[in-house]
Amino acid sequence: MRYRMVIIVTRQARELSNTGIYHIIIRGNERKNVFQDSEDKQRFLDGIEAKKKDSSFLLYAYCLMDNHVHLLLNTYNDNLAEIMKSIGVRYASFYNWKYHRVGHVFQDRFKSEPIEDDQYFLAVVRYIHNNPVKAGMIGNPADYGWSSFSKYIQPVSSTWLDTKFVLGLFANDHKAAVNEFVKFSMESDNIIFLDSEDGKPIRTLEEGRAYLKEYFENNLIVKEIRQIREDKQIRSEVINYLRATTGLSQRNIATLLEINKSTVERNK
Repeated sequence: MRYRMVIIVTRQARELSNTGIYHIIIRGNERKNVFQDSEDKQRFLDGIEAKKKDSSFLLYAYCLMDNHVHLLLNTYNDNLAEIMKSIGVRYASFYNWKYHRVGHVFQDRFKSEPIEDDQYFLAVVRYIHNNPVKAGMIGNPADYGWSSFSKYIQPVSSTWLDTKFVLGLFANDHKAAVNEFVKFSMESDNIIFLDSEDGKPIRTLEEGRAYLKEYFENNLIVKEIRQIREDKQIRSEVINYLRATTGLSQRNIATLLEINKSTVERNK
């Protein structure tokens, strides 16, 4: 009699937050771009605003990159999975309709990290707002139109973004709080955030080569550096992948892929 071994892989239970506050990352399916233009990004934000109208969760920060989204929210009496499913399904329906496609837009499982103290909470706010800076797209978070940073420094408060809680951690006076918030946002730290795939930031060329080798092994299309250089679509996807999941500088990404630094800079 022959026996067949069946291996059942179960998902690790999501770690719950005692405060109800989570740092969320949702990525495009197969790490592909989920936003093609400004209209797409605005529709995603409209979906969050619409969901908030029948929910009690609070949103503290967000940043929309081309192939992933960062959110910082407090679930309160709402279920985290239901919140994210509603936002994701609403946007996926629009995206598939607009681009005449079917199938998943986002990865099946979003990543979440519980936030338990004010110090780390503020560090995550800063990290989220500095994502496009880290990616080399801009030099100042105030110059990026698709994060919540501008909502904190403008005089009129947002109706669906809770800026008061964050600013209240800096000062009671609004003007003083904004000044301290901006100053804090420009500071650096060595904290490892949710983005890191293995808990260790990838910053050196040696680490990048090992990381890219793993990407090759998991991607049957890409076989070697030459294909990345010659195929614009693959090149763009790999650049975005390295930007989103590593701490590599633009110069190191260019060296790693054997392309000009200007090519990495132009890739949006």
